[in-house]
Amino acid sequence: MFDFDFGKLLIFGIVALAVIPPKDLPRVMRTVGQALGRMRRMAAEFQGQFMDAMREVELDSVKKELESVKSDFANVQKDLNAIEQSTKIDASFDPSMAIHSEQSHAIEAPKEVGQSEISLTGPTLETAEPAAEALAPVAPPPAIEPQVAAPPRDAAE
Repeated sequence: MFDFDFGKLLIFGIVALAVIPPKDLPRVMRTVGQALGRMRRMAAEFQGQFMDAMREVELDSVKKELESVKSDFANVQKDLNAIEQSTKIDASFDPSMAIHSEQSHAIEAPKEVGQSEISLTGPTLETAEPAAEALAPVAPPPAIEPQVAAPPRDAAE
């Protein structure tokens, strides 16, 4: 604490013997010892209070860090719940039923040509005649007779 080595203590003792008479020396040494003990206790008490204050500061910083970790965890949990809700598959979707219905449609007999599955509303009178002309059967194109090639004539004839 005061950085006393053996040489300095020896000089201090010699000066104390020269200044303090030998009959008062035990009483002075006891008083000095008590003063040193009180100083050490005060230093230890101060050091203990300082360490307590440091622990409290460290504890406060740990508490703040724990609170920030809790809030981060809550944010992450909220994000995960949102992701889970967005990726949920609708319970009405059943892949086996979709495959079954596709297979049953493939097995059914083909529909007749000209029949519509969609119900149409009937045409009005103004639009009925042009529509009837458009649907009238078209006459087949005139038949073209194939030309038969004549047999080649001999030049000798």
